[in-house]
Amino acid sequence: MRRDWLNLPNVITLLRIAAVPMFLAVLFAEPDKQSPWRWLAVLLFVAAIATDGVDGAIARKRNLVTDLGKLLDPIADKVLLGGALVALSLLGEVHWAFTALILVREVALTVYRMLVVRERVVAASAGGKAKTIMQGITVGFLLSPLDLYWPPLAAIELVALYLTTFVTLVTGFQYLWAARRAASVTS
Repeated sequence: MRRDWLNLPNVITLLRIAAVPMFLAVLFAEPDKQSPWRWLAVLLFVAAIATDGVDGAIARKRNLVTDLGKLLDPIADKVLLGGALVALSLLGEVHWAFTALILVREVALTVYRMLVVRERVVAASAGGKAKTIMQGITVGFLLSPLDLYWPPLAAIELVALYLTTFVTLVTGFQYLWAARRAASVTS
């Protein structure tokens, strides 16, 4: 495990975090879903969420995996996806119940990671990575005005939101179960 924390993958992760205020500013610049600003917001979101796979791939390929990267990467995802969900709820496009359920899980896991960081770094599991991909795709579609051009997409987006929320909660419970098992083994 490399000790150099300022490497390309970590810089990419930090840029993902830095992109969030710009994405939100563009999204709120003209909240009308038909505005060209909405397409720019979608583009910024897609570019930012796409870096999630890029930073990890570079880190593994070049042996640049760091504990900081393992900690920052999921936080960057939560800031971007959480910011998008809160914004969509503020705009009345996503019910607050979905946003609340997803954010409670994300915040709880982040707090857990911070509490145990001195003992070990809790890296993302395969389920957690799949959940992030699902969230990114779902939020990307919810942000886009495509449903204005093809109305049946709105129903598909709603089903995707339910499914994504379900998977988010299930993977949260999986982390808690794994943590409980790890704690019982060490005690």
